[in-house]
Amino acid sequence: MKKSNLYTRGGDRGTTSLVGGERVRKNDVRVEAYGTVDELNAVIGLLMAECKPIDPEAASQLENISARLFDLGSYLASIGTDGARLPAPSAASIAALEAQIDSVDASTPPFRCFLLPGGHHAAAQAHVARTICRRAERRLLDVADAGYPLESTALEWINRLSDYLFALSRYLNHATSTPEIEWKRSDL
Repeated sequence: MKKSNLYTRGGDRGTTSLVGGERVRKNDVRVEAYGTVDELNAVIGLLMAECKPIDPEAASQLENISARLFDLGSYLASIGTDGARLPAPSAASIAALEAQIDSVDASTPPFRCFLLPGGHHAAAQAHVARTICRRAERRLLDVADAGYPLESTALEWINRLSDYLFALSRYLNHATSTPEIEWKRSDL
């Protein structure tokens, strides 16, 4: 039987290849960053499946975001290598996210207070994606702090994405007539 190309055994000792072939440890800050972006992309896939029956247009927007996350991961795998430097997110992609935020936000009631994650399952999934997105943003900062030449648009885009995911969570609760859960200070 022919060996599958799904495994190479190249990473069995804790290393992986970046763009251009450089071998690095799997806990290299760049690998941590694109790994977290990959994790976010997987959760976006779940969110996309949840959104499709509620709002196919939102699911389509998430599909585009998923492709942009793949691009971002590839960019992160090319930073500081001898391989081809892949493009960072563009100013146009940031503007597109901002337009999506504005559109989604305009279709929900005004934001009055802090909200707890939850409500409809799809909205809760958007909150999970938002928190993973914030972690991805911190991993990108680790890349910059390690001295790699991270384009500022990468940070701007991932920051905007977490804002979009928050707005989407509110929209999904609104679209499904699910009440938002308002935070109330507890007496601890």
